[in-house]
Amino acid sequence: MRIAITRGIGPSFGRCELTHLPREPIDVPRAREQHRSYEQILADLGCTVRRLRPDPALPDGVFVEDTAIVLDELAILARPGAASRRPEVATVAEALEAYRPLWRIEPPATLDGGDVLRVGRTLYVGQSGRTDAAAARQVEALVAPHGYRVVPVPVAGCLHLKSAVTQVGKRLLLCQTRWVDVAAFEGLECVEPDPAEPFAANVLRIAGEVIVAAAYPRTRERLERRGVRVRGVDVSEIAKAEGGLTCCSLILAG
Repeated sequence: MRIAITRGIGPSFGRCELTHLPREPIDVPRAREQHRSYEQILADLGCTVRRLRPDPALPDGVFVEDTAIVLDELAILARPGAASRRPEVATVAEALEAYRPLWRIEPPATLDGGDVLRVGRTLYVGQSGRTDAAAARQVEALVAPHGYRVVPVPVAGCLHLKSAVTQVGKRLLLCQTRWVDVAAFEGLECVEPDPAEPFAANVLRIAGEVIVAAAYPRTRERLERRGVRVRGVDVSEIAKAEGGLTCCSLILAG
């Protein structure tokens, strides 16, 4: 059984943190409809969706991925790089404690979960504006006893590592080489998004299928030509908040 932890979009969503995109108006009711469609796809793919209540004090609260790293053996509670987002962690911790032993990133280190890509027993930890080297070392100390290795990956030009690279097959990555050096992923194969769709690299793989934002049909075609099973979903309003498909859920085995 898979569990997907999500959080609804609150009324303050338009005041979200932004780093690489200009601020533009967000249609919050439409964003909520898109988020519900996203949750429905998670359910269709076999996830039990556990939805946390939105909090008006947490504009970015829908992006639950950034609050934790969830592995089979433990969960590591993040310390987000944006101080305004740190209050998001408490309610996610309450949800996770029923499923995993909990550990924490200790200050002054900072880590966003969107900077952590797991492929097998390797955790690639992005070194971005939100996640630092000290956090990567803490992650390594916590996961090494469970047989994981940690590979730090410099990130430039985008918000998180998973803005630039996500997994689409057992040994296949979707990788935006403008923002990350593929040499970090030795032994894995990379396919690039279509050049006209630079933000298309954030996709979500569940149960052998890959969810792709509807805004990126050319990249979807590239994946389908590689034999990847793809589903599309419209997240155009969520994207205005620098949100992607991995950002909106924490997926774990129950």
